[in-house]
Amino acid sequence: MGLNAHDIRIGLDRLVGGMTGLKHDGRFDEPNLDGTAGDYISFDSWEWPQGVGLYGLIKLWQFTGRDDIRQLIEGWYEGRLAAGLPELNVNTTAPMLGLSVLWAKSRTPRWKPLLDDWANRVMSEMGRTPEGGFEHHVSDKVNDNELWDDTLYMVALFLASYGQASGRRELVDEASRQFLVHARYLADTQSGLWFHGWTFDGRHNFARARWARGNAWITAGMLDFFDLAEIAPPVKEYLRGVLVTQVEALLPLQTASGAWRTLLDDASSYEEISATAGIGYGLLKGYRLGYGTPAWRSAGLRALEAVMHNIDESGTVLNVSYGTRMGHDLQFYKDIPIQPTGYGQALAILCLSEALQHVGAEGQAA
Repeated sequence: MGLNAHDIRIGLDRLVGGMTGLKHDGRFDEPNLDGTAGDYISFDSWEWPQGVGLYGLIKLWQFTGRDDIRQLIEGWYEGRLAAGLPELNVNTTAPMLGLSVLWAKSRTPRWKPLLDDWANRVMSEMGRTPEGGFEHHVSDKVNDNELWDDTLYMVALFLASYGQASGRRELVDEASRQFLVHARYLADTQSGLWFHGWTFDGRHNFARARWARGNAWITAGMLDFFDLAEIAPPVKEYLRGVLVTQVEALLPLQTASGAWRTLLDDASSYEEISATAGIGYGLLKGYRLGYGTPAWRSAGLRALEAVMHNIDESGTVLNVSYGTRMGHDLQFYKDIPIQPTGYGQALAILCLSEALQHVGAEGQAA
């Protein structure tokens, strides 16, 4: 299809409506450890899908300057803060990324004490693996001695963003440390892709799954990390090499539709659109910022087409896999059900928002 700014903007409007309209229908009953109900679908809960969703909306606001989007975002935060925040863990930290980006622009005084307190608690209270990585403890499960791809997007980006905006260098340095430790144990030196997780109990990568959304958190997250904070040059160059190696492995695995499969290197696994959107966003952003070749842009635009083909009339992103725990065999990933989610909406918003930066004066993106 012809990719143009008008169609992309229509898609973005639908995505925003689709995100705010998501409701928990009871299909997945996952109570939290504290006895509260887990809600990883609707727009009304302070959790990681909503946190990624808010970040996607904020990027859309930054790209477009739309005041209605800013009002939606600020209203969400005010409502959730008034209701009270959940306990600190990896996934409940995710909404702090968006708030830190918003604070960096607005400098709203009432938000700074909250951001400082949460950052301080991440630094002092969050569980650590050997070598200082953040353990992937979440609202409904404790994962002692485990490193997951997801942690970098949910926690390290917040530390980088708020550390840079507030002048707290120690937070940026901690974010750098987390990227380095996770890269040491999760980046597969053979393929260049990333494994979903690592455990120090037995020292292995579980199913050795080269899981698509986990890789999307890395492609998108690494580019956002470079964009959110000033990183020490040796660290940045090292991570840039890791990123380029990963992307070079991703490019030949893109399917004819422009999507990637939920297990990247397994042709029997299904095509998954949240990962496709996240990878597409990273490829387009990486090309725009000068980290990648024209092949990155070409693949990113093909991913954009796949994403736009999977937005229905209600603005819901289709073919998104539900939240995925650590799998102990590869079949586990193939069996994850399809479910519209906030992160699916958000990653699509990131992809389409970034695509607007690649539309030329003539209105065509390709």
